[in-house]
Amino acid sequence: MVLNAIREFLRLESASGLLLVAAAVLAMVVENSAAKPLYDALLGTPVEIRVGALHLAKPLLLWVNDGLMAIFFFLIGLELKREVLCGELSTPEKFALPVIAAVGGMAIPAAIYVYINWGDPVALKGWAIPSATDIAFALGVLSLLGSRVPNSLKLFLLTLAIADDLGAILIIAAFYTADLSLSSLVTAAVALVVLFIFNKRGVLRIGPYIVVGVVLWAAVLKSGVHATLAGVVLAFFIPMKVPRHVETSPLEQLEDDLHPMVAYGILPLFAFANTGVSLDGLTLASLIAPVPLGIAAGLFFGNQLGIFSFTWVAVKLGIGRLPKDFGWFELYGVAVLCGVGFTMSLFISSLAFEQGGPDFAVDDRLGILMGSILSAVVGYLLLRFGLSRRGMSHNS
Repeated sequence: MVLNAIREFLRLESASGLLLVAAAVLAMVVENSAAKPLYDALLGTPVEIRVGALHLAKPLLLWVNDGLMAIFFFLIGLELKREVLCGELSTPEKFALPVIAAVGGMAIPAAIYVYINWGDPVALKGWAIPSATDIAFALGVLSLLGSRVPNSLKLFLLTLAIADDLGAILIIAAFYTADLSLSSLVTAAVALVVLFIFNKRGVLRIGPYIVVGVVLWAAVLKSGVHATLAGVVLAFFIPMKVPRHVETSPLEQLEDDLHPMVAYGILPLFAFANTGVSLDGLTLASLIAPVPLGIAAGLFFGNQLGIFSFTWVAVKLGIGRLPKDFGWFELYGVAVLCGVGFTMSLFISSLAFEQGGPDFAVDDRLGILMGSILSAVVGYLLLRFGLSRRGMSHNS
């Protein structure tokens, strides 16, 4: 059952990578065409919901980033819970090496960004942007290599990316939280207590969890904590217990139901809404400005240095060992590939530079695009060469 879930996950995430690329390219084309006013007007369209005293009014862009992305993080939370209970994160032996690699893939990119932007307090808000790996793009690039990729390498990348997502969630909670509203936090706490009671009393129907989850999301949105974290917290209460006369648990059923919507709808829509960068007046100087340079260097150089070096040290210390069907060269290719930040990097940058002005909003996306494209191309070429060489050595 677990292996089937992983295969389905890999299949969907790989396919969605192409849609993400198409959405990003479309946004760039529209932003640099005569349709730019329509694009900007669409994202700025005010959308308002009022239920009694509850009043939510935001432009369409923020409904995508705060609302739809909460569903994306809900799915990540479901995957995390399943992996911790019965998957690749269920025992220390399974998750030690990729988790250590993920720590390196977050720490070194952040250090490179901070070094390049030291002295600029506004720019330093973006320190976490190059620390994120886009699982959809990374698996999408890996899928281009077909059957030559051993399952152990896919699982290593999958576990690393899941651990990286967990790190990104903790970073958002700790460092990108605005002024807090006590009344909204109390409402969120009450919602959590209700979810806890549902779980402990064995409520297996999804409906009650979703209703309380919507209340939790609205309360967190009003509290000053980023609303997407409500999705992660809600996922931890969804039961993994399999009801009688049913083959899958509510958690696994939700995963199956949400994957297509997230992979083929929410993530491409998020990419379209957040990657429209105007190239008007773009110069070499703007590409090597501290913010885009720090992001691009952190994504490309930081991930390969952090992931590879932390893994090497862990293996040498006996904390973990590489699987037999891939070696250090293939690991290095995966480390480079993890520099594809894109969706998660864009999301963190939208939080980091909310108050940073339009210049930073352009700079960060340029850096993300440069670093992600370079990492995808070089990572693909390294893995193609390494896997081909390993295949020839096995056949000889």
